[in-house]
Amino acid sequence: MARAYGKNPVEALSDFEEYSDLLGGPWRPAPAELISQVSYICILQMVLARATSSEAPQYPDLDKHPHRNAIRSWFEAVDPGDLRQRLSAATGVAPQNISAQLSAGRLAPELAVEAARIAGASLPGGLVATGLVTPGEAGWPQNGLQEALDALTDSELLFLARDRLDGVGKQLRKLENDVENDLALLENLG
Repeated sequence: MARAYGKNPVEALSDFEEYSDLLGGPWRPAPAELISQVSYICILQMVLARATSSEAPQYPDLDKHPHRNAIRSWFEAVDPGDLRQRLSAATGVAPQNISAQLSAGRLAPELAVEAARIAGASLPGGLVATGLVTPGEAGWPQNGLQEALDALTDSELLFLARDRLDGVGKQLRKLENDVENDLALLENLG
């Protein structure tokens, strides 16, 4: 609704009591937060661009490929190690429910903002990861994603690609197993 009136959604949300600190909290995302919003496709394209170019590499359009695991990647990027437990204690939401939301690729906006508060991360960052606001609306630097990726060494970029591919592989394996189980159930039902 705020967008329809030409108002920044982050500013509009700050009018609500539970989001009143959005404008006063940290705005600038850490490099890990920025990188968490880059899809594995773009990361692989960057690896290839660096490996095959002797001149300035052509980098991928980071906005072209949406990132299905953005919220989980963001959560893991800001997690000091005990974020699920601390978020559960602060909100009363069971850790397994938080994990289930993250596995499903979603997190309630109020949980994302509270997670950012607990982790000392960019408060609007959780809203970016949930898709509620854009990086521009959250005050993220215009070329922040590209600059964060550029700052990675080749080995860091390769390890990032490995980790992202591992996550995607696990999701695909689960999907394949679910399909096989569904087919087996249908065969048993006749």
